[in-house]
Amino acid sequence: MRKLSILALLLLITAIGSAQAYDGKGDLKLQIGANFQNNGSGIMTSLDYGLGENFSIGAASTYLLGVNEIVDADFSDRIDLKAKFNANLGSVFQLGDNVDIYPGLNLGLKNFGGHLGARYFFTDGFGVFTELQTPIAKYKTEDLTAAEKLHNQFTINIGASFNIQ
Repeated sequence: MRKLSILALLLLITAIGSAQAYDGKGDLKLQIGANFQNNGSGIMTSLDYGLGENFSIGAASTYLLGVNEIVDADFSDRIDLKAKFNANLGSVFQLGDNVDIYPGLNLGLKNFGGHLGARYFFTDGFGVFTELQTPIAKYKTEDLTAAEKLHNQFTINIGASFNIQ
């Protein structure tokens, strides 16, 4: 997990040093990638839609395919759906045309949380992304079982980003 955190941080730093990949109102991005967290890993997808020059909304879904055997996780523990609200800051920091950095908030089935992400586009339609997520407020505050901790902890997403506008 530590090596993965370092890799995501390096990718984020590299992306910040490049340019922007958010076109403002009407922009539409699809992201497909891997999700990594303690006791599990899986696939994730998200879709972001630009509402203004520096604001987008979206939806994200994660499903954990690999869960440690010590965790008794059923379907509802393995899946999470979220609504996302992003502040797209590439133009604010005048980063250019290939990179977008976006802090934001998300409201999901498991918690209310925050995220920090970055996208780097190699072409007009294809790029890579990384996103760090953490819960701010969990819906269940008592002691959580190992299965309930899935999606209720720090996570890292990394994968491909597509411009589909």
